[in-house]
Amino acid sequence: MILINLLPHRELARKRRKELFNIGLGASALMGGLLAGTMFLSLQAQISSKKDINQILQTDIAKFDAQIKDIAGLEAEIAALRARQQAVEDLQSDRNLPVHLLTELVRQLPDGVFISSMRQEGQSLELKGVAQSNERVSELLRNLANNSPWFTKPDLVEIVAGSVTLAPRDVRRVSNFNIKVKLLRASDVEKAQAAAPGAAASVPPAAAASAVTKG
Repeated sequence: MILINLLPHRELARKRRKELFNIGLGASALMGGLLAGTMFLSLQAQISSKKDINQILQTDIAKFDAQIKDIAGLEAEIAALRARQQAVEDLQSDRNLPVHLLTELVRQLPDGVFISSMRQEGQSLELKGVAQSNERVSELLRNLANNSPWFTKPDLVEIVAGSVTLAPRDVRRVSNFNIKVKLLRASDVEKAQAAAPGAAASVPPAAAASAVTKG
């Protein structure tokens, strides 16, 4: 006996395939949604963790900034104390500075050079005097620059020709000069001598004079 299927099997198969496709599409969408939700939650957790870490870092940075300010204040106080200590040490070491000044000046004056006035402002010394010639003034400048640890950077401000009357008929030509030179502190001299241990130390005697002349 021959059986003939009169039902629309092609339509049923198409409908079944369509239902399977829709089910697969829904399952894929559901899996995609679950995967996207999982990734979103993971990213949110990471962002929240990073925010917490950033907050902790900002708190620590604020603490460190406060500590740095405190350290800077302490360093400023230490620097001020050191400056005061150095000022006290300079005052103590400068007590004998006039003795060193007069003694060294007598040592460095060449023959034929006379100091008529001397003025000190801080560590700057101004010398005015008379020399028998310009060569004597040049020799004095060399002595102040090279032969004494107490003087440095001599500068010839001016030199003017003049004359001196020694007797009614004895008039001599002279050179009136003005020299500025820097007087070093005792601490600076000690540092220079310590840096050059082979150099001969200058130990001036404790002597002073009211007038400085050498001729």
